[in-house]
Amino acid sequence: MANLFDSASSVMTVISFLTFLGILWWAYASHSSSDFDAIANLPFADDDAVVPEAEAGHV
Repeated sequence: MANLFDSASSVMTVISFLTFLGILWWAYASHSSSDFDAIANLPFADDDAVVPEAEAGHV
């Protein structure tokens, strides 16, 4: 029975490592860089549309 758990533990370690490598590949793939650049600039896209709280009632 202990041998079964040792084998399962080894298999899960390999599966976890392969999943980690897959996530790294997905994150750093060159086809994703343009998407990440566009997403990185989203916080700066609506700076002109922000209304201060003091003027919010006057709009």
